[in-house]
Amino acid sequence: SVFSQRVITCDDSDNVQHLSCETGVIAVQSVLYGREDRETCSEFRPDNQLTNTKCSQKGSLDTLKARCDGKKVCEVNAGVFHTSDPCYGIYKYVDTTYSCFPAVRTVACEQSLLNLQCDEGQIISVIGAFYGRSDPTTCSFQRPAAQVQKTDCLRPSGEVAASCNGKTSCSVKASNSVFGDPCVGTYKYLEVAHTCESEWDKTTGFYCDGDKEVAFPFI
Repeated sequence: SVFSQRVITCDDSDNVQHLSCETGVIAVQSVLYGREDRETCSEFRPDNQLTNTKCSQKGSLDTLKARCDGKKVCEVNAGVFHTSDPCYGIYKYVDTTYSCFPAVRTVACEQSLLNLQCDEGQIISVIGAFYGRSDPTTCSFQRPAAQVQKTDCLRPSGEVAASCNGKTSCSVKASNSVFGDPCVGTYKYLEVAHTCESEWDKTTGFYCDGDKEVAFPFI
């Protein structure tokens, strides 16, 4: 079964929000950047910084999902949400709920093909895809140290989902020509987490028959 976990991080420049999964990959469910009560992250704060309890930034969920979904470990600072201020003068925090989702994790080194495959009757659903480098060991064999030292350039990618979702099998080349170059001079890799789902869509009452959607007769 999938259990939800909750992490709250106060909005300070040196605070880091850490999400991690021992098994499976991260699937962010909800994010609040703002303030919903007067108690959370209130220590040593004047009362006038705690008064607005209906403060939340729009788009926070999409921001964190793009950075963390599909990873085993994800660390972010509240600074990633500082694109706008939802309540000026109020001391804010990041309140995140996420689950560890069972998924297949696949890695392809730069200039290699990444292959995703599902059994017959199932289709690919990409949870997260990233191109770049986040550690010095993945895809490092016989590479000079200078090419694997930069570990802060893993870029979220929507290209894999756009190419592979809904297919039984799919191949994507891990290359700058497909994903751009997030860190020139660094040897990169493509990391993808995906699941295989039934072609039958329980939410709509339709199933796939080739390129057609056919209504399922409920009994």
